[in-house]
Amino acid sequence: MSISQKDLDYIKERFINSARPLIFYDDDPDGLCSFLQFYHLNTESKGIVVNTKPFLDESFTRKVEEYQPDLVIVLDMSDVSQDFIDGCKSPIIWIDHHKPVKRNNIKYFNPMIDSDGKDNRSVSYWSYKITGGPMWLAMIGCTGDWMIPDFAEEFSKEYPKLLESVPEKPDDVLFESRVGDLVKAFNYVMKGGHDKSKKCIKILTRIKDPFEILDETTAQGKFIYRHYNNMNEKYEDLKSGVKVDDSNLLMYICPEDKTSFTSMLSNEILHFYPNKFIIIGRKKSGHYRISLRSKKYEVREIVDKALVGVQGYGGGHRYACGANIQEDSFDQFLNVIKEEIK
Repeated sequence: MSISQKDLDYIKERFINSARPLIFYDDDPDGLCSFLQFYHLNTESKGIVVNTKPFLDESFTRKVEEYQPDLVIVLDMSDVSQDFIDGCKSPIIWIDHHKPVKRNNIKYFNPMIDSDGKDNRSVSYWSYKITGGPMWLAMIGCTGDWMIPDFAEEFSKEYPKLLESVPEKPDDVLFESRVGDLVKAFNYVMKGGHDKSKKCIKILTRIKDPFEILDETTAQGKFIYRHYNNMNEKYEDLKSGVKVDDSNLLMYICPEDKTSFTSMLSNEILHFYPNKFIIIGRKKSGHYRISLRSKKYEVREIVDKALVGVQGYGGGHRYACGANIQEDSFDQFLNVIKEEIK
């Protein structure tokens, strides 16, 4: 196990004994499901979804100062700046599965470190090992991060209507089962405006069973499902604009006035076009915010090359990355990618 049982027990003990924990988490199903599992273990927790940038920097220390927690938990964030750590007066536990970084004065747990980069199991998976679930939340988070966990068979037996059998490929779970519908619903929770998203997340902390959502068996489930239907109409409308040709690159820049679904859309296109290098983006405030995916090309390696001399930043996993590129640097960034995949 790349994060030892001793470390998992340590995290659980610290968290259970915290009277006022503050949790920062990424704005995707893995981050959200990780937070919800921790919340179930300690309902005194306060969660803050990080959706303005893909990392924690010193600007977030104000949230810590306002709340005065006795423990800060960071879930599924690819980077935490040393300035944030130094400015935070509370102890910090950071659980992640992206490319490891070196930081001081923080308890940092990443399965990539002791596995020579081979183990990048999702934070939802490690959260399940720490908190004990619920398992259905862990399964949603793992599936959203393209992972079939070692408890998938057990999940299938407990929830056969959600997953009849366990396939070999994680994207088959994501796009060919009702688990995938839940992943979509949890993705949509992060969309539709701050107030609506905040209300949806609060409701999710109260939901005890996935069929409350899918079968609308409770008022809380009906609320989440109505939001799902509303956002899904917008998503399907956006998806209809994607055009496919014979080139290695499949790129689609979404209209500025549309809701951002870049990560979701890039994942779905990847499922059906695995040999393409996929870029789905959206231009906003002079920047291109893009999701990059491929099963054929090593995306992170190519993105690292394309970022040299460019105004912007990016990173992620071996075959899935995100990036934020200034408009006047985008052509340079794109030309490097085209050269690498030709």
